[in-house]
Amino acid sequence: QLEFVESGGGTVQPGGSLRLSCAPSGFILNGYAIGWFRQAPGKEREAVSCMTGGEIAVYAESVKGRFTISRDNAKNTVYLQMNSLKPEDTAVYYCAAKTAYCSDRVISSWGQGTQVTISS
Repeated sequence: QLEFVESGGGTVQPGGSLRLSCAPSGFILNGYAIGWFRQAPGKEREAVSCMTGGEIAVYAESVKGRFTISRDNAKNTVYLQMNSLKPEDTAVYYCAAKTAYCSDRVISSWGQGTQVTISS
């Protein structure tokens, strides 16, 4: 079973920054596409960003230019750098694995996520 541990969330003011981390539990990330997702209260989970093993990245329109996904295979970790945060970015953020491409379906279990709150 593929599982992840997400961390790095917190409460920041609008315009602030956070860096989220996504670490797998018991497997190696190489070869998998890894996606970041978020779910705000009362809303469906939505895709935020994804990066393939070949480091091709895609972003939701709502975060383009503000969020940057990266992966460090030596540390077996994927990151999501979030800048210029807005109140509408408030959500629980999750990461998940896909087989090879960002267009593939999620094949990992959903973890606890990490809460991101943007508030003045």
